[in-house]
Amino acid sequence: MDFKELLFGSYSTTVQVFIYAVLIIGIWLVELWQLLPSIKEKWHHTKNNIFFIVTGLPIQLLISSFVVIESGKMMQKHTGILNFLPHPNSYWIKFFIGFLLLDLCEYVYHVIMHKTQILWRFHMIHHTDQQLDVSTTVREHPAETLIRMCFLCVWVFILGASIQLLLIRQTLQTIANITSHTRFRFANRTEKWVGMLFITPNLHQVHHHYQLPYTDCNYGDILSVWDRLFNTYHKELPACDIKFGIDTHMDKEVNADFFKSLKMPFTNRKQ
Repeated sequence: MDFKELLFGSYSTTVQVFIYAVLIIGIWLVELWQLLPSIKEKWHHTKNNIFFIVTGLPIQLLISSFVVIESGKMMQKHTGILNFLPHPNSYWIKFFIGFLLLDLCEYVYHVIMHKTQILWRFHMIHHTDQQLDVSTTVREHPAETLIRMCFLCVWVFILGASIQLLLIRQTLQTIANITSHTRFRFANRTEKWVGMLFITPNLHQVHHHYQLPYTDCNYGDILSVWDRLFNTYHKELPACDIKFGIDTHMDKEVNADFFKSLKMPFTNRKQ
């Protein structure tokens, strides 16, 4: 892997962090303006979620460096599924097919985190937020950040994804993850058409409903087609019918405390 590839990978990570920060701050302010919550209450909720950035971002940045190096080596050796498809250098294969396969991998990752008990213990921290808003995007246990990035290394190894593809994919993923966690909802007509292809806030809010079977649906990362294909799709619910959180851990005092949330995966006690 040459210096240019490493520099490009570092640039891609910087771009993602910048987009992440601008989008979250911008949407947070719009939520405050449009939804008119108490600024004290909203800031208290956000402050707790921000602590997860402090623990998760260094892990993300560190392993992202390994992902970039791994991707460069895969491209040099011409290994991975994408490099064995017909016309591997065509933009159609490198970017469109590669994007679809990476999105499918993220769908598989999400299902695994829900269906594997030991992994669910960490992923459920994201679901214990009972006041879902854009700050919920960053509410991820540091152990899950490590697990998620390790899965990404596996996907890159299997697919042979290029650094350029990862830049495009991760940038779109950043935008999709942030916008899907907002409290805003699409109008019915917009939801009907956009939701046919993409995971919308309406669909992702169903995933954050506190009870089964809703928690086990709408796993898609960017695209909703995988949920439709694998029978994990559930249409949107009326906003008044959605209660955020997870029914086994509904103690607001614990869920709103960063340090207590960190310890949650290591305890068996239901709240």
